[in-house]
Amino acid sequence: MEHASGAKGLPANAYSELKPGETYEPIVPAESDMQEVTPRSVITGVLMALIFSGAAAFLGLKIGNVFEAAIPIAILAVGISYLMARRRKSTILENVIIQSIGASSGAVVAGAIFTLPALLILKGNPKYGIIDVNFFQIFMASLLGGILGIVFLIFFRKYFVSDMHGKFPFPEGTATTEVLVTGEEGGDQAKVLGISMLVASVYEFCVYTLEAWRETFSTRLLKAGAALADQWKLVFKINVTSAVLGMGYIVGLKYAAIICAGSFFAWYIVIPLIAHFGHYLPVSIPPAPEGVLISSMGEDELFKYYARTIGIGGIACAGIIGIIKSSGIILQAFTLGFKEIFQKRSADAEGAVKRTQKDLPMIYVFSIIAITLIITFFFFQNGVLAKMQNATTLALIALLVVIVISFLFTSVAARAIAIVGTNPVSGMTLMTLILSSIILVQAGLKGPYGMMAALLIGGVVCTSLSMSGSFITDLKIGYWIGATPYNQQRFKFLGTLVAAFAVAAVIMLLNTTYGFVEGPGHPADKVLPAPQANAMAAVIETLMSDAPVPWLLYAVGIILTLILESIGIPPLAFVLGVYIPLDLNTPILAGGILAHLIEKSHPDPAVGKKRKEKGTLIASGYIAGGAIIGVVSAILKFYKVNWSLGIAEKDLGGWAALVMFLVLGAFTYWYACRGEHKSAPEDGNAAE
Repeated sequence: MEHASGAKGLPANAYSELKPGETYEPIVPAESDMQEVTPRSVITGVLMALIFSGAAAFLGLKIGNVFEAAIPIAILAVGISYLMARRRKSTILENVIIQSIGASSGAVVAGAIFTLPALLILKGNPKYGIIDVNFFQIFMASLLGGILGIVFLIFFRKYFVSDMHGKFPFPEGTATTEVLVTGEEGGDQAKVLGISMLVASVYEFCVYTLEAWRETFSTRLLKAGAALADQWKLVFKINVTSAVLGMGYIVGLKYAAIICAGSFFAWYIVIPLIAHFGHYLPVSIPPAPEGVLISSMGEDELFKYYARTIGIGGIACAGIIGIIKSSGIILQAFTLGFKEIFQKRSADAEGAVKRTQKDLPMIYVFSIIAITLIITFFFFQNGVLAKMQNATTLALIALLVVIVISFLFTSVAARAIAIVGTNPVSGMTLMTLILSSIILVQAGLKGPYGMMAALLIGGVVCTSLSMSGSFITDLKIGYWIGATPYNQQRFKFLGTLVAAFAVAAVIMLLNTTYGFVEGPGHPADKVLPAPQANAMAAVIETLMSDAPVPWLLYAVGIILTLILESIGIPPLAFVLGVYIPLDLNTPILAGGILAHLIEKSHPDPAVGKKRKEKGTLIASGYIAGGAIIGVVSAILKFYKVNWSLGIAEKDLGGWAALVMFLVLGAFTYWYACRGEHKSAPEDGNAAE
C-alpha cells in the first residue's frame, strides 16, 4: 500500500524481525512534512490527560482498579478527527501526539495511587499523626518521578524501539497502533476492528456489568478439583476475558509459553511444597502476618506471601542482568550524548539524522536530569526532612536511592511492557521501599518521618518506572507510524505536568470528602479502599519497626533468574510469570496457542501469515473493546448501578465462563481464517 502522507496500512515487516540489510519504513516517511504538533493536537492531548488523570485516580482509589487510558484516548482521537473533518481532518501524526500526551494520565496515576495515599493512611493513625501531608508533596513526587521516567528512557529508546524491532511483541502498543492506523485507513480493516471491538464490548459487558458468567474459571468447581486444591493446593485458573486473550495472541506462543512456565513453576511446585512442609510448622513465617500459620492458608495466600515474593527477587535480578547486558548500549548512549554536547555538529551532520530518529538533544536531556535531581534533593531536604537534624545527609541518601533504582529499573519496566504488556511496578516499588527503609534506618531515620521519606522515595520511583513502561509504548507506536520522537518526548513533559496536578488534586479532594481511614466525618462504609496504598502502608510500617525481611525468598528468585540466564531462557519473561497471578497467565498462553494455530491453518505459509495478521487486528479490537468497557463498568460501579443477573455467583456462572471462553476462541479462529483462502503477493502489504 502507498505510504505517502495520506497513505494507509502498516508495512508487511511491521511486526517481524528484519532480515540482514532490510529496513523498516513507517507509514509516514521521514521526508514527509505532515502536520504533527499543532494547537489542536496539543490542546486535545492536554484535555485528555487532565480528564483521564482525574477519572483514573478517582475510580482507582474508589474501586481499587486503574483502567488503561491509552486505547480509549486513541479511539477518541480518531473520533474527534472525523468530527472535525469538515474543517480539517486531523492527521495520523496529530493523533499520535494526542495519544502520547493523554497517555501520561495512566502512567502518573498508577505511580501515584499505589504509594502516595499511604501517607494519608498513616497520618490517620494516632501513632503517626505528626506526619504532615499536603498537595505540594504529592504533586512534586508525581511530577519528579514522571520527568525522570521520560529522560531516563530516552537513552533506551533506540535499543527497544529500533534495534530490537520485531523481537518484542508490544501487545498494548500493537493494539493502539492498529486503532490509529485503521481509523485512518477505513475499509475492510476498519470493519474487522469494529466488529471485534463490538464482540469484545458485549462479551466484557456480560462479564463485568451483567455478571452473566464469571471472570475466572477454576477447577475448584469440580469435586476432585476442590479436593486437590484443599489438600495439595493444586488448582488451575483462567481469566476468560477477551482483552487478556487478545494480549496473549499478540504476545505470541514463544513468550506466552515462557511466561506461563513461570506461573506453573510458582503454582505447581513452589506453592504445594511450601504448603506441604509448612503444614508441620507451629509458627508463622514472614512475610505472612504474625500469628497466621501456613497450614491455615489457601493457595492464593501462599502465592501472595511466598511465591510472589520469589518473583520480586527474580525481577530485581533480571533487571540487573539486563543492565549488565545492555551496559554497552548505555555507555554508547552516554558517550554519544556527551560528544553531541561538546562537539559542534555541522549542518550536514544534523540533516543526516532522520526525522523519525530525532531525539531530544542530549544537552537538554542531561540538563533536565541535572535540574530534576537538584529539585528532588531540595524537595527531600526542605519538603520532607526539614525537621531532622541531619536533613542534608538524609536527603542525599534519598536522592541516591531515587537515581540508582529509577535508572536501573527503567529498562526492566520497558522490557516487561514490551514482552507482556504488564509493568511489575508494584513489585519493583516494594523492593524500593524495602531497600530505602533499610538504608534510612541505618542512617538513623525511623518512625513517622522515616515512613514519610521512604513512601515519597517510593512514590517518585514508582511514578518513574510507571512512566518508563508507558512511554516506551508511545515511542514504539510513533516508530511504527512515523512520528518524530523529539516531539513525543518534549510534549510528554507537558502531559506529565497536567497529570501530576490532576492526581494530586484528586487524592487530596478524596481524602477530605471520603477519607482513607475511618474517623470523624469518615464512616467505615464511605472510606476509600485504596488497596495498593494500604498494602504499601502496612509494608512500610513493618519495615520501620525492624521486622524481618524475607531475604531468603528474594535469594531464591535471584538464583532462579541466574539459572534461567545460564541455560538461555529469557529470565524476565519467566519471573514475570512467577509474579503475575496464574489466572492472568493461562489466557496469555491460550492466546499464544491460538495465534500459532491460525498461522498454521493453511498449507500455504503466505495465507497463514495473512490470517495471523488479520487475527492481530481482531486481538487489537478485543483489547480496545475491553478497555472501553473497563471504563464504563468502573463508572457504573462507582454510581452503584446494579444490572447483575446473579449468574456469576452460582456454579453455573463458572461453567458458563469456560464455555464462553472456548466459544470466543473458536470465533476468533473462524473470523481470522474466513475469506483468507488465496495466496497473496509477498509485498501485498508493503509500500508501493
